[in-house]
Amino acid sequence: MNFKYFKQIAPAAAMLLAVGLTSCDYLDVTPIDPNSVMVPDEPALYSKCYATMALAGNSGADGDCDIDRLDGGTTGFVRQMWNLNELPTDEAICSWGDPGIPEFNFNTYDASHPMVEGFYNRLYASIAYCNHYLDVCAGADATREAEVRFLRAMYYYFLMDCFGNVPFATELMSTSPEQIQRADLFKWIESELLEVKDKLLAPAARKSTDQGYGRADQDAANLLLARMYLNAEVYTGTARWADAQEYAEKVIAGPHKLWTGSANGWTAYQMLFMGDNGESGASCEAILPLLQDGVITTSYGTSMYVISSAWKDDMDTQSNFGIDLTNCWAGNRARSQLVAKFFPGNDAPEVAAADMAQLAGDDRALFFGVGRSLVVTTPGEFTSGYSVAKFRNAYSTGATPHNNKFVDTDYFLMRSAEAYLIAAEAEARQNNNVTQAKGTQYINALRERAHATKENSYTTKQILDERSRELYFEGFRRTDLIRYGLYNTGDYMWDWKGGAQAGAPFAATRCLYAIPAEDLNANPNLKQNPGY
Repeated sequence: MNFKYFKQIAPAAAMLLAVGLTSCDYLDVTPIDPNSVMVPDEPALYSKCYATMALAGNSGADGDCDIDRLDGGTTGFVRQMWNLNELPTDEAICSWGDPGIPEFNFNTYDASHPMVEGFYNRLYASIAYCNHYLDVCAGADATREAEVRFLRAMYYYFLMDCFGNVPFATELMSTSPEQIQRADLFKWIESELLEVKDKLLAPAARKSTDQGYGRADQDAANLLLARMYLNAEVYTGTARWADAQEYAEKVIAGPHKLWTGSANGWTAYQMLFMGDNGESGASCEAILPLLQDGVITTSYGTSMYVISSAWKDDMDTQSNFGIDLTNCWAGNRARSQLVAKFFPGNDAPEVAAADMAQLAGDDRALFFGVGRSLVVTTPGEFTSGYSVAKFRNAYSTGATPHNNKFVDTDYFLMRSAEAYLIAAEAEARQNNNVTQAKGTQYINALRERAHATKENSYTTKQILDERSRELYFEGFRRTDLIRYGLYNTGDYMWDWKGGAQAGAPFAATRCLYAIPAEDLNANPNLKQNPGY
């Protein structure tokens, strides 16, 4: 953990929006006398622990970044979480030539990869904010303290998942931290979540107008535990399927229900990813939303990225089905294997997204095929591969967004649909890889919401495909493929896997990312992951 990249602690006042605070929530920070130490601004420090996920720094999209040497786009939490977990998989490929993008596309990333470094440094800066809050604000507010501990545990979860054995510190340090083993970090995260979860806000389905919207509640801890237990065999060598099912079902039994409403021709699934998803009712499914506002929380690294990077200005401007955003960057699109989850005959039509879902018999098939080729033959060409119209800034009401340069679409980092999928898979893993009554019910609830055909049972392979249909382009795919033993092996191929157009296996060591060379050089306690 090289703290030379950690720059700023105190956030701008606008960042308080991220957890529903206002300027009147600030504590008095006026020194008592010229020689006194300033009173910690507890609400602002607390807000920063959340805001680091949604903003690059303290002064908007074009301002200074919290991380030295790298810009806000390169260090954006959602942007790089997405890149690390989508671009190296069968779901996404990017046409850009930015340093690091081809290496993601072709599974050839190394210890000098700038975007891997950006995500790593963003996570450690975020942990430093949490450690700072817990150091200077201990005892100020028990619920907020529990939330900050949850956030810190979640940031360590992403490090554990992506990097394995990583530097570990629970306080700000002037010396280099020691490296913790992946299995030991799993145990620490688990114990931390179990200790704080009942101290968090009681779970509730909230809209943006409700107090507490955007804050982690007890179901956020339950869902993170379920996610960890689902992958426990990868992280620790010991499967925890029963625990994964138990904690996922705690979420399912709670108030964060699947959103099943519709409005003005928009389906329930579409409304989860629209500019008014915090206001329309769709947020009943959001367990941890990252709040976005096109005027106040401007960023190139959160919802703006997943929308703008996937759209080109020829996509669905008719029939009020458009993006409602001027920035169309034309970069990320689908590999053919993702589209085949909805069209298994590899016969997806060349139609607009407004028609694609109906022809697929599944509301989730939000692809644009006009002027596109299904198979990615030219990675650097955006029209080589179908476009993805899942995320947008348009409002379900038809109202005008706050800004058409930056977006209002809240990013649902956690939503309850994931719990349904975890519970179903965990049940199947315990029953010869086939769902029983409850697991089948969980999958069918998602398929019913999507107006897709329901089945009487599902195998684990079918559940993996269902996870892709439900969660594609949300940052889950790399972890899922690793859990199923399909990420690096020759058992499953996709366009340009391993750098070959028809796909090729690659080294198992690439199931982890390298500890960035900068941190490895700065901290003598670190040992690089094998293969780098």
